[in-house]
Amino acid sequence: MAEVLVYVDHVDGAVRKPTLELLTLARRIGEPVAVALGGGAGDTAAALAEHGAVKVLTDEAAEYADYLVVPKVDALQAAHAAVSPAAVLVPSSAEGKEIAARLALRLGSGVITDAVDLEAGDEGPVATQSVFAASYTTKSRVSKGTPVITVKPNSVAVEAAPAAGAVEALSVTFSAQATGTKVTGRTPRESTGRPELTEAAIVVSGGRGVNGAENFAIIEALADSLGAAVGASRAAVDAGWYPHTNQVGQTGKSVSPQLYIASGISGAIQHRAGMQTSKTIVAVNKDAEAPIFDLVDYGIVGDLFDVVPQLTEEIKTRKG
Repeated sequence: MAEVLVYVDHVDGAVRKPTLELLTLARRIGEPVAVALGGGAGDTAAALAEHGAVKVLTDEAAEYADYLVVPKVDALQAAHAAVSPAAVLVPSSAEGKEIAARLALRLGSGVITDAVDLEAGDEGPVATQSVFAASYTTKSRVSKGTPVITVKPNSVAVEAAPAAGAVEALSVTFSAQATGTKVTGRTPRESTGRPELTEAAIVVSGGRGVNGAENFAIIEALADSLGAAVGASRAAVDAGWYPHTNQVGQTGKSVSPQLYIASGISGAIQHRAGMQTSKTIVAVNKDAEAPIFDLVDYGIVGDLFDVVPQLTEEIKTRKG
């Protein structure tokens, strides 16, 4: 069976959930070979093997932390030369998509971004995408070179499938461009204790109807009762009520959680483009004609200031 390269997104050896999802998808089209780079790369092996990696290629060179994406592209190119894979899978983050684009260019291959599913095909992997602001679903395959595919988080359930996970050192020769852009400083993001927005299984978002930054406490309370991430519409972000890092939409982040709760959000196409692939969508809006109700699985016509606190209390009661 052909091998499939999987780029490992990890933090000091702790493997992030999107990578485990990639391993699940990779097993559909071949044998996963994980590529873990940077400090703690060797510590990823156990988790990767537990989820199907037959081999783990590691390199802990300082360049991966000291410089931007080019060293990682160099490493994936070296891994490609060593393995000759059927495909290369990368998490669909901002950095992941840049890595994928640069790698595809070097390999002379086609690239598919933001896939939400992957299956084996007679002529190579077939990727499913949600396109044109999530108005259409397409199936595509790369017709030239090794397919380089980025996959959106929460596209597939993580499945354990223990494999050998043999660790091998990856020999990488860095290109002249690798050290062209140096990282001069880092500021840790203040932790809220909530899940990462793009990786969360549940997202609770607020929009214009929240009517002020101070009222986002209602949205946060519901999110905390569910163990969810907090999102915001563009209108709420533009008004300065919530940080841009939490914006869901075409000009913000795309999310695909198991449950998405939209409170006080009308459902403009800009917002729908960022959350329409959510598995279950619930909306709370006092306007019965709001476009968001055309999209939802469950709709509540009512004032969010009445509905959301009651929902929060009910969840706490059931948990307690």
